Amino acid sequence: GLPLRLTNVFQIPMYSVSTQSTWGSERRYSSAKADPYGMENKDQVAQLIKQHASKIQYSEKYTDDQNEYRHVILPKPIVKLLPKGKLMTEREWRSIGVQQSLGWDHYMIHRPEPHILCFRRPKNYVAPPIR
Repeated sequence: GLPLRLTNVFQIPMYSVSTQSTWGSERRYSSAKADPYGMENKDQVAQLIKQHASKIQYSEKYTDDQNEYRHVILPKPIVKLLPKGKLMTEREWRSIGVQQSLGWDHYMIHRPEPHILCFRRPKNYVAPPIR
């Protein structure tokens, strides 16, 4: 059947955001582009990430009845590595230097401030055991 449409509303200390999304479907995509970040030189990308990853800022967690949230503020040089107009998979956000525990889902693009990544995960999330 058709995916369930959810409306997500939450407060971040400086602004309020409301968005409509299809839970989980944003991460299913295929990219025909060989270089989704627009930088052909992988050494150049790696150097940029290494140089600026320590400047990534992580918010404290905040919750509602179902989820916990956090936002991540990227330094401007890393913003140019973001894929345009799509949510990132865990592999993608980790590849640009974002470091956080398991279970976080990049669920929303805040268009006025694309350097702020919005993450959520179920409240009381427990990572699966390592095998």
